[in-house]
Order: sequence, then structure tokens, then C-alpha cells
Amino acid sequence: MMYQGRPGPTGAGRWATPSAAGTSWPGSWERKPWRARCGTGCSAPTPAGSLLIICHSWRREESGGPWPGRPFRIRWNWDLGIGLSDQEASSLLALLEALREQGTLGRAATAANTSYRVAWGLLRRCEQQFGKALVIKARGRGTQLSEFGEQLLQLDAAARAMLNELHAPWGQRLQELLAPTETVLPERLRIAASHDLALADWIANGRQVTLDIVWRGSEEALLSLARGECDAAGFHIPGAWSGEQSTAWLGRWLKPRQFLFLPVMRRQHGILTAPGNPLRIKSVADVARLGLRMVNRQRGSGTRGMIDQLLAANGLGARDIPGYAHEEFTHDAVATAIASGQSDVGFGIEAAAARYDLGFIPLGRDRYCLAVRSSLTSSPALRQLIRRFLGNTFHERLRALPGYEPEPGNGELLSWEQFNAGCGFDAT
Repeated sequence: MMYQGRPGPTGAGRWATPSAAGTSWPGSWERKPWRARCGTGCSAPTPAGSLLIICHSWRREESGGPWPGRPFRIRWNWDLGIGLSDQEASSLLALLEALREQGTLGRAATAANTSYRVAWGLLRRCEQQFGKALVIKARGRGTQLSEFGEQLLQLDAAARAMLNELHAPWGQRLQELLAPTETVLPERLRIAASHDLALADWIANGRQVTLDIVWRGSEEALLSLARGECDAAGFHIPGAWSGEQSTAWLGRWLKPRQFLFLPVMRRQHGILTAPGNPLRIKSVADVARLGLRMVNRQRGSGTRGMIDQLLAANGLGARDIPGYAHEEFTHDAVATAIASGQSDVGFGIEAAAARYDLGFIPLGRDRYCLAVRSSLTSSPALRQLIRRFLGNTFHERLRALPGYEPEPGNGELLSWEQFNAGCGFDAT
């Protein structure tokens, strides 16, 4: 796939849909200075007036035999329109990145696996073609990136991030097509999960569960599962959501019918305040009216999504809430910010408020669940985890925490239709 950009009258442009049948682009990208066309390879000459060409190819990043758990990714490179080969374009960006970190051209060349002579020649040739300096030599300070060189690296990083996200579903699909028919069950479950106090305490207090867990926001956890980077994802959704709302939200990150779901627990969430709620806060409208400092959750977390929906329902936006840009990554961190006086209010679960003796205004309950790959139903590690979720130790721990309760059920992995039937339990 090739992407080609042309400058408009003021350097601006817009996206156009590729001509290949069945190809579509997510989102609205009208402000991006690019248009797209289909092709393969990099042999075509750069058209006059073109800025950049990006070439993509599917390639497995590791050597050796196939491993069904290892993703296939897209590798791509710039054609900068100045007569560089693919390898030279990659070498230039690698050299600039190394120079940013090392501070001298000699050390940068070594880090980029090239010689000083070759590195210096590449820089000089590119500067002549660009008509702009890539580096600046300062007495006593070695060699530094010019403003143009720094901007070139920033452009490369932004493009890579955008394209990696754009093509992730294609990589996952290719992985599924190339995976062997025989499923290799993991000895330890890899779980990406939204942070939860009860779950974190349970794991930290020595329960023997065969899993490796990383704490991420609900959206990021689900995206990791869709990409094949983990075996299960922990996420939470508001108990007031209908089945249609839950399906619409979950469908943004993965295809629900390709996975199985395990309801784990329910939690009370609401507004956290200073001890005793001295300002007599009753709702999110009071937070805006009184100009209170809020501590927010990170973008991509389930709680952040609930906060934004709550603000929108009250006709409020980020500009109406002081401290909206102050983000923390766990319920504990939110509670700590309020207890220390850094913030006046935050949103989180009742157990976090109780842990720090904070005031709490309940707003509703949510469901904490696991999404699991359907191919892992016979995994001993998964069956062990489910048995421990059903055990007295875990249930007693939940009941000891304010605002928690186990999900009703027998630990059966549910289809999305079965799971979705339980949505809307907390509707008012």
C-alpha cells in the first residue's frame, strides 16, 4: 500500500479513499495533508510536487519458526523524494534518532551501526537535497539536531503511531489466517486489565494464580486482546447501560462474538470528596458551579469514559471543570490526590474512598468482566482462575470492601448474547 501527499496552496491537503475495492478508512481525517492510492513496492518515481510516499509490506518481525502468539506487523518506510533508497531513508531517521540521544555524531554513528564517514556523507547529501540543515555543530556541545531535523523525527513518530493503529486490525486478521489449526494453550494467562483494588489486592496477597497481569485502561486492554497481545482483557462497563449501548462501545475495540465473557464483580462508583464532604457536593453540577479542582482518570480508561458521559449529560465540558487535565491511572491515585489536598473531587469506586476516609456520593454501579479468547476454553490456567474467582476467599475479600459484590453466576463463560442480557441491571 502506498500513501502519497501533495502540497496544497498553503501546504495543506486532505485524505481521499483508496481506489481498491473493499478498502475503507476509519474516522474523519480531512485535515491530514495526504491522499492515498493503491500500489506495491517503491519502484515508481516520485511525482513532481509530491512530498512523501510511504510504502507498506507485511513482514514477520522475528526469525525462526512460526509462533501463533506472536503478531505479524506492518513495516513501512519513507520515500522522501530526494533520491534515497529505502535503506538510506531508514538509515537517515535512525541516525537522527541516535544523534538526539547521543549528542555527538561519532557516538550516533556507532549506535546506528554505521561509520562516521558514511553518516556524515549521508547527512550532507540529504541537507543539500532538502535545502535545509539537519544538524548543527556547536563548539563544546557536539552535534545537535536542527529545528528541521527535530521536526522530521516528530513527523516520523506521529506517522508511525497513526499508521500502526490504523493497520492493527489487518495485522490481527493476517495473524488469524496464518495461525496453525492446532491451538497451543498458554501455561500462564496473559491478562491486560483495567486496574481494580480488589483484584490487585487479591493477587498481591499471595493467591496462587497462573497469570501475568498488566494494568491498563479498559479500552487499551480490549485493544490489546483484539491485537493478540494477551489472552484475556479485564474491563468494566456502567450498570446503567443498555445492551445496545454496551454492544456499541465494546464493538469499537473488538468483535464481541469472537470472544467469551466472564462476569467477575460489581462495584459502586461515584464522586470522591474531602473527608465528610465539607462543601456539601451532591452532583457533578456542583463541581462545575463551585469551580472545584477535579482529578481525572487517564484517557482510554472505562472511568474516564463514564466521566465524560456524565459531564455531557449535564451540559458540561472539559473547560467547565478545573483540573480536568490532571490525570491519574488508578482509583488509589485519585483518592490520594484528594486526601493530600491536591484536588477537591474525583470519580472512582466507593472502596477507594473508604480506604482514605473520603466522602463519597454514589452515582451507580458498574460490571467488571473478563473477555477471553474462545480458543482458551480448555486452558487449565483459565479454568484455575475461574475456580478461584468462585472460591470463598475471593468472595469474602469482595464483601469486605465497601461497594463490592460478586457477580451472580456459576463461573460459566458466556457468549456475548448471554452476557449482554445482563446489561442494564442498574438502570434508573
